[in-house]
Amino acid sequence: MTELSYAHGTSTTPLLGDTIGANLDRAIAAHPEREALVDVPSGRRWTYAEFGAAVDEVARGLLAKGVLKGDRVGIWAINCPEWVLVQYATARIGAIMVNINPAYRAHELEYVLKQAGISVLVASQEHKSSDYRALVNQVREKCPELRETVYIGDPSWDTLTAGAAAVPVERLAAAAAELSCDDPVNIQYTSGTTGFPKGATLSHHNILNNGYWVGRTVGYTEQDRVCLPVPFYHCFGMVMGNLGATSHGACIVIPAPSFDPAATLEAVQQERCTSLYGVPTMFIAELNLPGFATYDLSSLRTGIMAGSPCPVEVMKRVVAEMHMREVSIGYGMTETSPVSLQTRMDDDLEHRTGTVGRVLPHIEVKVVDPVGGVTLPRGEPGELCTRGYSVMLGYWDEPEKTAEAVDPGRWMHTGDLAVMREDGYVEIVGRIKDMIIRGGENIYPREIEEFLYAHPKIADVQVVGVPHERYGEEVLACVIPRDPDDPLTLEELRGFCEGQLAHYKIPSRLRILDAFPMTVSGKVRKIELREEAARER
Repeated sequence: MTELSYAHGTSTTPLLGDTIGANLDRAIAAHPEREALVDVPSGRRWTYAEFGAAVDEVARGLLAKGVLKGDRVGIWAINCPEWVLVQYATARIGAIMVNINPAYRAHELEYVLKQAGISVLVASQEHKSSDYRALVNQVREKCPELRETVYIGDPSWDTLTAGAAAVPVERLAAAAAELSCDDPVNIQYTSGTTGFPKGATLSHHNILNNGYWVGRTVGYTEQDRVCLPVPFYHCFGMVMGNLGATSHGACIVIPAPSFDPAATLEAVQQERCTSLYGVPTMFIAELNLPGFATYDLSSLRTGIMAGSPCPVEVMKRVVAEMHMREVSIGYGMTETSPVSLQTRMDDDLEHRTGTVGRVLPHIEVKVVDPVGGVTLPRGEPGELCTRGYSVMLGYWDEPEKTAEAVDPGRWMHTGDLAVMREDGYVEIVGRIKDMIIRGGENIYPREIEEFLYAHPKIADVQVVGVPHERYGEEVLACVIPRDPDDPLTLEELRGFCEGQLAHYKIPSRLRILDAFPMTVSGKVRKIELREEAARER
């Protein structure tokens, strides 16, 4: 009898029953003098004892401002130490931290402030083209629940921390004692590829355990130093990064306020980082730096690549030239805290590039018929679903949307097309909505993309389906060339595919681009690529 596409992660190690604050206390007690946080741009450093004191100061400052358990505190900032302090301080007192994308403009900011009912907002002052103070002033009158905004690096931040003096330590301890690990602690807004974003509401139990198990899977100890060029406002940074580090007594290293490939490699070299995170496009940017070979990256042993599949050639270089022999691929979504599947340290190259790993401990996954919901035999493509401690509490104040995503059995429906292999490893073959149907043939873009990565003129590629009068859809390849002065032609592309891919999979159209539109989590927005191509017809 064919085995079904179902797997569950077993372990003799139980889930953590701590709140985030209690877990941090354990790390402080075990490693008080080890470094917890390093901010390379400013040169600031905190040992675990110092970090704990700084977190408590911000927590007491928030209490002084009247922030109570369950209140929503917004964080609208680039990567900086204060972001991390607010993350742990809100968890200490039971406030719900709401992550806000630093790229948001006025109407998006207004939506999140209102939808989450944010009472206190902590914000950067400015970054790139964004004047955060001006944007807050623009929407303040439309957001009656917003009582106060604290700006990082401004006297208002000093006022926040100075307010701690008015709050006894005993009051902070009393606030922490009222908390349960099942309380909501974080709201993260999904990318919103269609319509308004939804606020995935996550508990201490959700994200602390996920960070812990992601870190455990790559072997973290207090000896590790984790370089995080990925954004804190997304699960990748704040859960897999920050919580993954502190739950093992490791050190968080911030290389820059936002991704900068040179600053990232400089931080790895300077701080002797053992782990580096990124989406594949970040690793591609680092590997393609003109002076890449001059950086000493020999301290690296591991890291996590997530957000989208890793091309084989990129993975080969990451392992060989960046010394990341134990690099891990992670798969998940904001609604699942985020990681459900992960490759292991000793997996071979094929498993690290051809799959997104196997199920993590204490989690279940299955592949089902997208229409009927029946679990499919292994080897057949269907929708990936996941269940366990990591599934969100729900979308904030949107029970109907929650019911659309999480079924009565508490299975989270991912919307991803997947195949579970006989060995339990899972391949993601695309989004249900990204599958191309050309003349009745089902085409999975990932297969074509993986083949095209081997072309010497292609640095990065995304394949999408676009409307066609006769076939319904045709195959479009969107290419970022290695050399902008010598771009690929459609004739070269098709010639490369002839005899290697079935005729109906060979792209009939080509677009040369400088960059791809991305979601906050590092996934390419294929819907934009399709829409742009359709407008060009």
